[in-house]
Amino acid sequence: MDKPIQGIHHITAIVGNPQENVDFYVDVLGLRLVKKTVNFDDPGTYHLYFGDKEGSPSTIMTTFPWDGAAKGRIGTGQVGVTSFVVPTGAIPFWEERLTKKQCYFEKGTRFNQEVVSFTDPHGLKLEIVARDQGPKSEWSYEEITKDTAIKGFGGAILYTSSPDKTGELLTEVMGLEKVGTDGNFVRYQAEGELGNVIDLDTSVTEVGTLGVGTIHHIAWRAEDEQNQLDWHAHVGKYGYRATEVMDRQYFKAIYFREQGGLLFEIATDPPGFLWDESVEELGTSLKLPPWLEPAREKIENIVLPITIPKG
Repeated sequence: MDKPIQGIHHITAIVGNPQENVDFYVDVLGLRLVKKTVNFDDPGTYHLYFGDKEGSPSTIMTTFPWDGAAKGRIGTGQVGVTSFVVPTGAIPFWEERLTKKQCYFEKGTRFNQEVVSFTDPHGLKLEIVARDQGPKSEWSYEEITKDTAIKGFGGAILYTSSPDKTGELLTEVMGLEKVGTDGNFVRYQAEGELGNVIDLDTSVTEVGTLGVGTIHHIAWRAEDEQNQLDWHAHVGKYGYRATEVMDRQYFKAIYFREQGGLLFEIATDPPGFLWDESVEELGTSLKLPPWLEPAREKIENIVLPITIPKG
């Protein structure tokens, strides 16, 4: 491909109670709920999108809240850890904030970089790192300012049953660069400014199972629909059979399973989240695709009501 993958578009997780989910990502991490819709394949379940002020690509954490569903097991075939990036110098602020919000964390280093590790209320493994790359967030919440706010994804740690095959896909097919090793970790980097650092943890061997507290899939960026079609053909040349293009309203999507077990998506940057809500109104009302509008009353009676924290 003439244009390598720039980085992560979004990461989608399976979580539990939707209000607990919203409270954590908004009230603790300070992200914005930019879209409230439903899982198009399971309309009785929310699909919630959290990100920066406008839900820019490489900032979007999305969740399927299945209240009362069985816990999953984090293991190979999944994103093991989702990494958020903050401005350089903001780590002490986040240590203080996580303490204030009664969120236990551990400090460590990887590739000579400080890492703050913690989990969300439903067991997802998260971390915060600080880097200069990437624009600062324009979304503020409580005492979180643009100098401390999460900018978007730093990247992810992938748990794969076949590190060599996954690494080969990242470099030879998707265009990331292998930049080093640190113990059990192998690091790959894309050209984009956010969501661009991928670490493979080669020490994980237990197979993951989907359920609450696990990542469903990781999505990579395509600049537009033509670029996505080019990627569809490109991965096909290497034996990866991607799905047909699916309309997710806020992006078009194709999916394929890589050889280490992870579900990869390639999602278009456009149209984004502003075509059906103004920037001021993002995330405030339940948005449904046209084919589900006739069932709006039924859906609204099924999904649990949620309140967005105001700070």
